[in-house]
Amino acid sequence: MRVPLKWLKEYVDYKGSAEELAEKLTMSGSNAEGIEYVGQDIKGVVIGKILEIKKHPNSDKLLITTVDTGGKVFQIITGAHNIKEGDKVAVALPGATIDGGIEIKVQNIRGLESQGMLCSAKELGLDDHGLPEDMKNGLLILPEDAPIGKDIKEYIDLEDAVIEFELTPNRPDCFSIIGIAREAAATLNISLKKFSRGLEKERFCDKIFDKVKVTVEAGDLCKRYIARIIEDVKIEPSPLWMQRRLQLCGIRPINNIVDITNYVMLELGQPLHAFDYDKLAEGSIIVRRGKKGEKLITLDGHEREITEDTLVIADGKGPVALAGIMGGANSEVTAQTRTVLLESANFSGANIRRTSRRLGIRTEASSRFEKGLDPNLAEMAAERACELIEQLGAGRVLKEFVDIYPEPVLPRKLPLKVEKINALLGTKISKEQMVEILKRLGIEVEDKESETFIIIPTFRSDINQEADVAEEIARIYGYDNIPSTLPSNIATCGILNRIQKLTDEVKQTLVDLGFSEIYTYSFISPGAFDALAIPKDHEMRDAIRLINPLGEEHSIMRTTLLDGILQVVRFNINQKRKSIKVFEIGTVYLPKQLPLKELPVEKKKLGLAVYDENLDFYYLKGIIETLLVKLKVRKVEFYPAKLFSLHPGRTARISIDGEIAGYMGEVHPDVMENYAMENKRVYVAELDLELLLDKAVTEVKFQPLPKFPAADRDVAIVVEESVTAGSIIEAIKEIGGDLLESVELFDIYRGEQIPEGYKSLAFSLTYRAKDRTLTDDEINSLHCKITQHILERFNGRLRE
Repeated sequence: MRVPLKWLKEYVDYKGSAEELAEKLTMSGSNAEGIEYVGQDIKGVVIGKILEIKKHPNSDKLLITTVDTGGKVFQIITGAHNIKEGDKVAVALPGATIDGGIEIKVQNIRGLESQGMLCSAKELGLDDHGLPEDMKNGLLILPEDAPIGKDIKEYIDLEDAVIEFELTPNRPDCFSIIGIAREAAATLNISLKKFSRGLEKERFCDKIFDKVKVTVEAGDLCKRYIARIIEDVKIEPSPLWMQRRLQLCGIRPINNIVDITNYVMLELGQPLHAFDYDKLAEGSIIVRRGKKGEKLITLDGHEREITEDTLVIADGKGPVALAGIMGGANSEVTAQTRTVLLESANFSGANIRRTSRRLGIRTEASSRFEKGLDPNLAEMAAERACELIEQLGAGRVLKEFVDIYPEPVLPRKLPLKVEKINALLGTKISKEQMVEILKRLGIEVEDKESETFIIIPTFRSDINQEADVAEEIARIYGYDNIPSTLPSNIATCGILNRIQKLTDEVKQTLVDLGFSEIYTYSFISPGAFDALAIPKDHEMRDAIRLINPLGEEHSIMRTTLLDGILQVVRFNINQKRKSIKVFEIGTVYLPKQLPLKELPVEKKKLGLAVYDENLDFYYLKGIIETLLVKLKVRKVEFYPAKLFSLHPGRTARISIDGEIAGYMGEVHPDVMENYAMENKRVYVAELDLELLLDKAVTEVKFQPLPKFPAADRDVAIVVEESVTAGSIIEAIKEIGGDLLESVELFDIYRGEQIPEGYKSLAFSLTYRAKDRTLTDDEINSLHCKITQHILERFNGRLRE
């Protein structure tokens, strides 16, 4: 936000330097990034009147002028031809300097003396964009009432200091001259001059409702819409003082009507837009969402695609403006415009921001709307624009106007708790001081019975709670006036809770096993469900859609970690990595119902992925078993299973104490193809981390070393392919009781001597008693009992 100091001084009684003001405002929260001084090079340039013009005797292109500068007459030779006798011009006298520090001297031009120079706009440091064509290529012609002999810098305010502010988005009220003036008045405790709200004059009373019909269809995106009609419009350049102020703020002048709308936007912070009324079909204004297939050529000459989420201003035929961003070329104010419809509205900041970002357009108007403006500002801005139109003789304003404002925004009340604010700030500010500071900020104070309330003006949307009030008091009181204090409470050392400790243990265990931790986005694409081959009616597709997504690729909240993990694996494969072992601990979001009526269930999941030509399904199974052993999780079982994303013959369901803990297996070839990883084998697992940690045992129990020897026995049985090793191990443990110390699967065999559809499983059993040495008879008897039990239960036979 660029703020010319002379313009600011019209609203605040400030007599100090720009540097001092910038420093004070920075300390109170309005960060001044820098100061630009303009017009300092220009010296000795005054207003003169051309008394006589004649041709140069020695040149066909030069003219000899006689110029009165207020008591003195000079002969000046010029090459410009856009002048006539009686014109007022800027005259650089001998010894003067113009823009760039160029000094003007008496010169001999083709045999005649030239006692100075007549100046163009550029030679005075002015942008000639808003000037008539003849002045762009010639001299700057001043108004007839320009006083002869007056310094040009005083007449046009060529010399000024422009302060550049870097403002925070939560202060939309500061994106204006009057907003910075309010801050300056409060910070420096000086008076704020009353702002004019319009001329006290009788306006032409005509039935505006017979001329224009305004309909707001998208009421959720437009809180207020004001339309005013200006007739007998005269399109011409705006006055030099207005053009200069616009230029100093970084805006190019166009014409008087457009310049007035921009001037008011800079002055008050409320964007306005002027439509050529005669170009509006049926004289109607419709504020609505865009329709599919609609297009609009904007004022910058580009054709814009309009979506159903775009807020547009339309007439009876179609869109005439992108609401709050840019007008359309089909309703542009031109030199032929005779009637103007002036728009002053309040649009949804979030919608303006989305549309602006999607179309790649960022304007002064959109940058203000997207921060959230005060709807009550719209009427003041419209009235101010009409006042300027009347002052400049640019048109005749109709007295009546359209104002659609169904839900007016009113000032809010908050309690003023002096003790609580002082406790928060560590100060001893009296109530009287606080009240005085708040009043300087434009916040009224009201005593009601035993309580004190403050009334927050509607333009301060950032003040919503007691902490905000404390901040306002602190910054105006002065942060440097707040005493430095040490914390009064005794510091305590934070500790991790059980879940945090176990989560860290999971991470460290996997890192020790050679895995790398990854983080992926919680927002995924709806296309991820198709890529993972999730059935259309599966509950995993019931995902929460974001209201304001960054894009389609991140438009829903994930219900599985697999999509993000597979994308990471694909990226690393594309980087020629031959061995990939990754894990992620992340949250999935499971709605109880859609559309949302309450917060979704957030579950912590553990996802793992392995890619290595030398590793297989059983490697990942071993990793999971090692992790569960580390967590001391008991009663773990692996069962063959089917899952849409995994290979039907290489998938296992993991259960803990009868509860499903997750799935693991090889990614299905079709899914691998969807992720552009054809002919690769990737093994993944997704586990319920909350269940794992709930079943984890943190107590460590001491067990003495065995005093008596152990005895080992092996058994190999042939069973059908459908029989799992885990079920056999459980059956062995049932019969083995306390004398069976351990049982392990050490061999799986398929091939010769084993019929098709069968397999051989070999187990090693260790027997030991805690109170004695077992005899061979005891061991052989128990071993035979176990063998007989599993043969009968699983319809197997001993392998010979």
